[in-house]
This record gives sequence, structure tokens and C-alpha cells, in this order.
Amino acid sequence: MVSPAEVERRNRNIREAMARDNLDALIVCGNEYTGFEGAVRYLSGFEIVHRYVYVLVPLEGDLRLIFPSEARWIGDKTKPWVREHIWADIPGKWIADFAASKNSKRLGVYGLDAVMAVRDYRELQKGSAELVPFDRPFDMARAVKSDEELAGIRHSMEIIEDGFWAMLEEYKPGKTEAEIMAPAVNRFFAGGAGLQMMNIVLSGTNGEAQAHFKVPRDRKVNAGDLLLYSLEIAGPEGYWVEFSRPLIQGKISATTKRMADVYPEALEAARALMRDGEPIKNVHRAAVDIFAKQGFSLGHLSGHSIGMTMIEHPAISATSETLLRENMVFSFHPQVVDQEGKVCLYTQDTYRVGKNEGENFANVDWKFYSGAEGPR
Repeated sequence: MVSPAEVERRNRNIREAMARDNLDALIVCGNEYTGFEGAVRYLSGFEIVHRYVYVLVPLEGDLRLIFPSEARWIGDKTKPWVREHIWADIPGKWIADFAASKNSKRLGVYGLDAVMAVRDYRELQKGSAELVPFDRPFDMARAVKSDEELAGIRHSMEIIEDGFWAMLEEYKPGKTEAEIMAPAVNRFFAGGAGLQMMNIVLSGTNGEAQAHFKVPRDRKVNAGDLLLYSLEIAGPEGYWVEFSRPLIQGKISATTKRMADVYPEALEAARALMRDGEPIKNVHRAAVDIFAKQGFSLGHLSGHSIGMTMIEHPAISATSETLLRENMVFSFHPQVVDQEGKVCLYTQDTYRVGKNEGENFANVDWKFYSGAEGPR
């Protein structure tokens, strides 16, 4: 249960960001697309089960939940602390009409590029108010996590670690990639993750993993196959965490070993710089420079802020000038690839930015796991 003080803190921070951008109101989008549900839950307490929902946030006054009319019976409407609920045939038209009635000039939108339904965007475009993209200001306003939020993140990590150890206990060659992951997913669902999971894998033969993610399905695993399961869930409080450790029972290849020889050093160099006041680009560079000395590069950004939305701003990248603040939370996941872009090594961890250094929420050593480690 989110406390009234926490709700007030969230609303205050978002409205301060709105005021800085001279917004009259803010539309916060959420939909069932994995990882994009959380902004609605963050501001209203409503958990999206299917379809999509908006939160309308005026600069002053009560918030409203705007549902498409076909979603009336989807999701528990008694749970959210935002109590005014609107049922609209086309939510975008209702919002546009409401904005016109209030003479609103500037409407911020969180989720304009990737989340808002096209039919609603079309209606809002017809309206008189200017639509202002607001993803980064919204995320920056919620980037520093409260003690309540940190407790939810720690709970999510407990669930994901429990699933990892369950998966490791049942890991055996001869099973399919899906069968190996199944014990973890069972623990995730039992722990309260529900629909909020995205569990994928990098894998390959002869001690190497191919540098593309895929859904674990019916490929049978041999002892020499390297498995890099990307475990991503949100616990019952709605906070996403990401975690991965390499699995193999045979030998790793020479290329994988060269990557593995510097991987712990790169992770530690980045963690040490996850401190208050440090430019984010320095965290990225600390890891990249170590990999580059061995002739390796990264497949994509090394990480991103994470919370009730899976991917939040700011990103951990070479160009980010944003300064870290204590209690920001990041997923750090450098995917190291060879010069041909075919072989990779990958891990994920979720960190809290500290006063002097980063804190890894996971309590699992980085190494290659074979399943012979015994019970947790």
C-alpha cells in the first residue's frame, strides 16, 4: 500500500516539473505493452491488466483516470487512489474537449512517441492545445526513489533471485531453453510479478552466445551451450528489476574467455562511479574503456534508469551529461560484442546510486554457473 505522504510527494514533484515547462495539464499514458504500464500505476495506483489507460494531471486540482469504454470490466477499479474515473469511446476526444473547456494551451504528454494510442493522438491533434512531449521531464521528476520505492525494488530483486536459483537447480543439458527457464518464471508468478515479466535469452553453441536476443522456446541445450537469460520482472509493488548471470556446463570459447577476463573489472569500475554528483557518461565510459582495450565494443546502451516503467530516463550513455543523484536506480547491462558483431557476453544488475559508490541490489556473484553450485 502506497502511503498518502508518498502519493503527495509524487504529485508535488511532477507538478513542479509541469510548472517549469508551463504546462496547463499532463497526460500520462500507459498500456499493456510490457514495461510501459508503470507510469499510470505510479500516479494513480491502477494496475493495467489489458488495453490502455491515461492519467490526466491538471496543474492544480484532482487527477482523473481516463479509460476507453471497452475496458470497463478490465482491472480492479477499487484499488487506485485516484477516484474520478472517466469512460470514453475515444479517450483522446474526451481529453481534447476537456482541455478546450478549460482553455488549456499546453498539454504535456508522457508516452507520446511509444505509448499513446493512435486514435487518441489523432483527436488530440485536432484540438486547440499544443502537445508537448514530456517523457524526460516526467522521468527526471521521479528518478530519485523514496525509501518506500526502494523497499519495493528490494522485494522485486528477492523474487528474481529466488527464480534464478530455482532455474539453476533444474538446469540440465537435454532440456529446451524454455524448459530451463520455466522454474524461474514459476517463482516469478508465484511471487506476484503477474503479467509484468520480460524473460528472454542470448544463447549459442561451442561456449559462445550469439549477439541477438530471442524468446526461449524449443531449442534443446547441450553442455557446451552458453545461456545468458535476461530476467526482467516487476514485483507486486510494481517496480522493475533486471538480472542475468551466465550458465554453461561445458567449456567457454577463447573469445568468451577474453570477454570474461575483463568483465568483472568493467562492472566494478562502473559501480564505483555510481555516486552522487557524477556525470552519467563517466559510468558508461569506465566500462567501455576496459572492454575497448581488448578489442570489444558494446551492442547497445550500457544501461538506463528503471522504476515502475521498465526503461526510464536518463540512459547510461557516452553523451549523457546528467548528474547522478543519490537513490537514483539503474539497470546496468553492458552487452560486449566481438569485432564481427556475432559473439557476445552479457549481464544485468540493478543498482542504487549511493553517496560515494553504487549499491548492487543483487547478492549473487558474477561468474559462470553450471548448476553444480548446490542449493542457494
